[in-house]
Amino acid sequence: MIEGYLADLDRRLHGCGRLKADLLEEARDGLNDAADAYRAGGWDDEEAERRAVADFGPAAVVAHDYQAELGMLSGVRTLWKLVIGVPAMQILWDYARILTFGEWTRLSTPTPEWYKVVAQASHGAVFVVPVIGVLALLGIRWLSRRLDGAGLARFCGVLIAVAVGVNLGSMGMLIAATGVVDVSRLFLSVPCALLMVAWVALSVRLVVLARRSWGGYATIVA
Repeated sequence: MIEGYLADLDRRLHGCGRLKADLLEEARDGLNDAADAYRAGGWDDEEAERRAVADFGPAAVVAHDYQAELGMLSGVRTLWKLVIGVPAMQILWDYARILTFGEWTRLSTPTPEWYKVVAQASHGAVFVVPVIGVLALLGIRWLSRRLDGAGLARFCGVLIAVAVGVNLGSMGMLIAATGVVDVSRLFLSVPCALLMVAWVALSVRLVVLARRSWGGYATIVA
């Protein structure tokens, strides 16, 4: 009965596989401990497991609480990727450009004034993203005693969506503008090109994580 109950929980939960496995393993330990206590009290295996499962609670109710916890754990991991990963990509790309290409004055094509505005806005947005991430992490800590799991998951999901949207929008705007002015600027050197690809890959990954976080919140509400 315990394994059947855990399989039911598994089907109801959505999110990071490793985090979900940790929650299910925690549930398995609790159920087995309860069943062992009933066996020590004289109940047979089947009845001991049935009572342990009944004490643990209906799978639908437990899954609701576990999904909230799973959503928060996944959300916090995503926020740290935003806080550290996004500015790291910008800083690494700038250093790679300086070391392997040199100053912007070496460019063979003129830089329009409007492009400078776009570039400055994009670079500023890169550092707005971790600020949003830090505020979200602090907000989660502060609200953890004031909101239930679903409320915290929603708060986290909204701020993740905002931060990911800012990052994606700033990158798309810069790439599009650079393509109009001189597409070769995206590939100033091999390290710069590789870091640009890595930055795009990170941004796509963050979109996937943001959708997963929002999907987890929707599951909690449902």
